[in-house]
Amino acid sequence: MGSSIAILVTNEDARPGAYEEMKDLYRPSHADYTYEVKYGLRNWQGGGRASARETVGRVAAGAIARKILQNYFRTETLTWVSQIHQIVAVVDEKTVTQAQIEGNSVRCPDPVAARNMMERIEAARKDGDSVGGILTVLVRGCPPGLGEPVFDKLTADLAKAVMSLPATRGVEFGLGFESVSLTGSQHNDLFEMREGHVHTKTNRSGGIQGGISNGEDIRMRVAFKPTATIAHAQETVNRSGQSVTFRGRGRHDPCVLPRAVPMVEAMVNLVLIDHALRALPKRGLESLAAHLLRLPS
Repeated sequence: MGSSIAILVTNEDARPGAYEEMKDLYRPSHADYTYEVKYGLRNWQGGGRASARETVGRVAAGAIARKILQNYFRTETLTWVSQIHQIVAVVDEKTVTQAQIEGNSVRCPDPVAARNMMERIEAARKDGDSVGGILTVLVRGCPPGLGEPVFDKLTADLAKAVMSLPATRGVEFGLGFESVSLTGSQHNDLFEMREGHVHTKTNRSGGIQGGISNGEDIRMRVAFKPTATIAHAQETVNRSGQSVTFRGRGRHDPCVLPRAVPMVEAMVNLVLIDHALRALPKRGLESLAAHLLRLPS
């Protein structure tokens, strides 16, 4: 019989009273209406299933998955803020480190862009508004051969995982939408032998081909919308169908990107460890050893 681990996180800073005025109206771009129309009720106190607070369990489990991936597969997942609003970071993906990412509160390894991002977020806060952005995910040392046919392709599972997080609006792998502007000869990743192992000369596919990892770095980007709750007066309707005006109050982030970094990273690690464990009985320890041999020492 297998053992199990229970993770309990106590929310000691809940303030349901701050949401009292919201209990009978539908906040613009929130899940108030859709939850009520589906279930006949909703959690208006601020800690429901559509809240990012729900992700605490995922992040805790993702931390365990991260350790397993690092210790047994030498797989490292890095996630950073690469864009906020119209500010785009310049990052060398070959050399970027966790220390650089965590070197500032916005979790952007480009220090110049990070300062500009902080200023932009603060400007949005003072204006009672919000901004969105993009996270970049880089997985180094992922074993080749992860992913199943059709419904459980690695791309499909990763996309489903990150898109299940609040405020996500898009995901792309490799060059993503940029690839539509290229021809096949420009986009194809050519194979070559390197130190006795198969590699690709380029990585426009983002480390996944046919829904299966090819051993190169997995690269994906995840887009997040601007935070829905803002301090501007907005028109909406209440549960009685009356037109009302709503203005957000209380604790609300003007930008979710810095806090979303561990959430996205956790979901990616959970998907990867799931596929790695599924592949292990089929491929055995010899396959794992072959994977480790192809990694740089």
